[in-house]
Amino acid sequence: MKKLLNGVKSLLSDERGSISSKRFVGIICALFLCVTLYQNSFSEEHIAPSAPLVESVAALAAACLGLTSLDKIFGKVQGGSDGNAPNEPI
Repeated sequence: MKKLLNGVKSLLSDERGSISSKRFVGIICALFLCVTLYQNSFSEEHIAPSAPLVESVAALAAACLGLTSLDKIFGKVQGGSDGNAPNEPI
């Protein structure tokens, strides 16, 4: 059980080890979207959520997880995960 909790914490943590709200929101949105789409594959069409609602949740998940990736990429370019400026060449 402790390994599972550590795995979830590492999944949600950024490079500094703190919990990232963008990762949390993105993963929760993706999880709910998958559950909703799976659930609706067995239900009648009039019970299904509206298309704009599903598209909005998908866009929110993509934006959150995409911004997390951009933070990770540009954090390394701008000086690494500790936020320090890169060393100038000698």
